[in-house]
Amino acid sequence: MDQKQIDRINELARKAKSPEGLTEWEEAERAALRREYVDSVLGSLRGQLDNTYIVDEKGQKRKLKKKGE
Repeated sequence: MDQKQIDRINELARKAKSPEGLTEWEEAERAALRREYVDSVLGSLRGQLDNTYIVDEKGQKRKLKKKGE
């Protein structure tokens, strides 16, 4: 997600708080942008966790496992 899209999310948030409010089209745009932002953050987090290793007291590395594995 680029800075232009984040700026648009913030612009819509400010407009939503104003007495003018958002149109239906703007609400749909805001929802789509928010979903894209959340997906971007989660993807980045998953990438970091996939490359995370735990070092035990013996100095051995083991890959971080997903919950339930």
